[in-house]
Amino acid sequence: MKLLVIEDEVKLAEYLRKGLTEEGYVVDVAHNGRDAVEAAVRQSYDLILMDCQLPGLDGYQATVEIRRLLSAS
Repeated sequence: MKLLVIEDEVKLAEYLRKGLTEEGYVVDVAHNGRDAVEAAVRQSYDLILMDCQLPGLDGYQATVEIRRLLSAS
């Protein structure tokens, strides 16, 4: 499975990436909502794990934007 993890805390993002990779997942990481939207449009993911409190575009806004863009394509 291909996962996208969105987490602004660098150490936590790395911890999640490492742990999920060790379990056999392919993991990409984004550190803010805008990067998450760009990644989700550029690449297909089986699962997106989104932090809700992100700098700039928060997780709720990023989710709405991802859904809007993916449904338009």
